Amino acid sequence: MPSRITVDQASLTDNDIAQQIEFTAEIDGDERDFAVKYAVLQELSGDEPDNDALELFERFSDEILDVCADVADQRPNANVVVIDDDDLE
Repeated sequence: MPSRITVDQASLTDNDIAQQIEFTAEIDGDERDFAVKYAVLQELSGDEPDNDALELFERFSDEILDVCADVADQRPNANVVVIDDDDLE
């Protein structure tokens, strides 16, 4: 059964220096910090996430959050769960 993950929309930020979208989410009742690399957005969209990384994140949020839940389960002790294009199936 897949984990239920809910993003805290107020925490959603585009860290263009680190080239990642960062956010806090509740997953199975626990708060976790996540970072989704721009490479994930590019892989899913086929476009460079120049000035629209947050828009791309929102557009592909269903797929991204499924991956976030899976990776969080695999890395239960990570302070920040970093999602890279290698985590995509």
